Amino acid sequence: MPPIAVIDFETTGISPGQGARATEVAIVLLEKGQVVDRFQSLMKTGVWIPSFITQLTGITNAMVNAAPDAAGVMQDAARFVGDAPMVAHNASFDSKFWQAELALAGLPAPQPFACTVLLSRRLYPQAPSHKLGSLVDYHGLPRTGQAHRALADAEMAAALLARMQHDLRTRWRVAEPSYTLLQTLQRCAKPKVGALLAQHAVE
Repeated sequence: MPPIAVIDFETTGISPGQGARATEVAIVLLEKGQVVDRFQSLMKTGVWIPSFITQLTGITNAMVNAAPDAAGVMQDAARFVGDAPMVAHNASFDSKFWQAELALAGLPAPQPFACTVLLSRRLYPQAPSHKLGSLVDYHGLPRTGQAHRALADAEMAAALLARMQHDLRTRWRVAEPSYTLLQTLQRCAKPKVGALLAQHAVE
């Protein structure tokens, strides 16, 4: 299977539509269940980081003011991703910032997104929570770095995705848990998940 780009943004707020901007981006390339490359950078946008965001992420205004300009970071990020399909934990959030920051840099954002939150709700409905840290703990996966920093969260999301691909192969006997299947699965009504996976199972 081709590599999948797992992305995480840290930002100044909830939505680029409300004026929020990215402060940090990290992307890990996952191939055959293994991380094969990483990209991470703080980014300067000129937008003030509220104090409660700094308390959450540890990213300060001084840090981003000393960082590379956002447009250059996004150009590098787009080259790093290439045409790889993308995954994020809560992709509705990260995909908006990916598209908005690339648009501000004058670049297209053609990559599709899959979401490990939606996938986990279908594959692990018994999990006590579908937050990233809770799912990492639920599966006994390693916590990497500082939570709410982009690279640590991207690494944990990639580990969760790799676990999902492993479980699709071993528990549901799906020979090749392709990106196309992940996209279909995340849109599947929960009562129909078993039937969908049975269609892709090998005898």
